[in-house]
Amino acid sequence: MIDQPAPGTFRSGFVCFVGRPNTGKSTLTNALVGDKVAITSNRPQTTRHTIRGIVTRPDAQLILVDTPGLHKPRTLLGKRLNDLVRETYSEVDVIGVCIPADEAIGPGDRRIIEEIMATTPRTRKVGIVTKIDRVTPDKVAAQLLALSKLMGPDSEVVPCSAKSGKQLDVLADLLVSQCDEGPAFYPDGELTDEPEQVLMAEFIREAALEGVRDELPHSLAVVIEEMIPREDSDIIDVHAILYVERDSQKGIIIGRKGARLKAVGTAARGQIERLLGTQIYLDLHVKVAKDWQRDPKQLGRLGF
Repeated sequence: MIDQPAPGTFRSGFVCFVGRPNTGKSTLTNALVGDKVAITSNRPQTTRHTIRGIVTRPDAQLILVDTPGLHKPRTLLGKRLNDLVRETYSEVDVIGVCIPADEAIGPGDRRIIEEIMATTPRTRKVGIVTKIDRVTPDKVAAQLLALSKLMGPDSEVVPCSAKSGKQLDVLADLLVSQCDEGPAFYPDGELTDEPEQVLMAEFIREAALEGVRDELPHSLAVVIEEMIPREDSDIIDVHAILYVERDSQKGIIIGRKGARLKAVGTAARGQIERLLGTQIYLDLHVKVAKDWQRDPKQLGRLGF
């Protein structure tokens, strides 16, 4: 049962979505916020930063923290992303464990849940079965039962679909019920506290990930070099660099006669203009930073 707050009370809290890669955490964050604050892709390990989405309602404010997927790291970047997730969920008020309805619960899921239960015994936890639009109701019920057994009797579980919107209101009510009474942390109307340049770089990376080969997504990083407003117009010149690890990957990003890089720029420009509320000129360059995922100095320069 969801506890209904007493009339006139206001609740607020930080909620962290945790799970292995590609369980729908970013899509769920965007759906609850009602706008795009986190990039999404069908490629695992798309999320590389903790992205905060803000949900403000008359009775509550939820700060949703989308995290990278917990995984078995093969690079220094992977280890740092896992450390970031653990640091994040150790500091929030509520942990939402995301398990997709269309995949059997596996050893990775069990390991994540066991770790969270052991390391954060006092933090409230909610089990979330995502992507329920992809399966039949009986499979949803079976997944809910399996997740409930893993998380124990003290944890609520709820099914939802970010794509269709089904049960999102139930999930939001449940998350609010797990938060304590307290003031709003952000003004009404704010959807995220992420710096514009971080979001812009993420939009470019999302566009570049579309339709690429399996080995490229983990090797791609984007940095906004500079933003220069034009003196004679409202246009902003945005200069960005896409970093890859090998020359062959550079060719994949640029494409035949630059066609693919142009398509990336077109897709990203629309998102960035919507974010900034003005026209931009987007200048993209691709550079090779050899094995940057394993190099501490290069990771630092790229923001990791």
